[in-house]
Amino acid sequence: MLMPKRVKYRKSQRGKVKGDATRGNSVSFGDYGLQSTEWAWLAARSIEAGRVAALREAPEAKLWIRVFPHKSVTRKPQEVRMGSGKGEVDRWVAVIRPGTILFEVGGVDAITARRALNRMAHKMPVKVRMVARKHL
Repeated sequence: MLMPKRVKYRKSQRGKVKGDATRGNSVSFGDYGLQSTEWAWLAARSIEAGRVAALREAPEAKLWIRVFPHKSVTRKPQEVRMGSGKGEVDRWVAVIRPGTILFEVGGVDAITARRALNRMAHKMPVKVRMVARKHL
């Protein structure tokens, strides 16, 4: 699963997500992409599940993952009293804003790409839409 090799601080605060994505909001590498329409924390296991689903649907496709889980989410064990510090790192998530491109697919026709992106969309915990590259 995806996670940073090393971080300056292991435990991060929750933070707020404000506004739409200003970067990473256009298809850059492939021909078709999966774009989020709402904000969410996308877990590393969801990214991996989407990758596996797309490559099973279209093994000949070239796939780009455009998000990376930089944020750590902590959790305390069950039946532990409040206090005694912050819990241990449980998982890593990517902070997703509306408009962020999550995945890109290339090297296949539109129908195959749509099937692969649709299979990926079912694995995502966020509403998404399929977008095509804007050819100039």
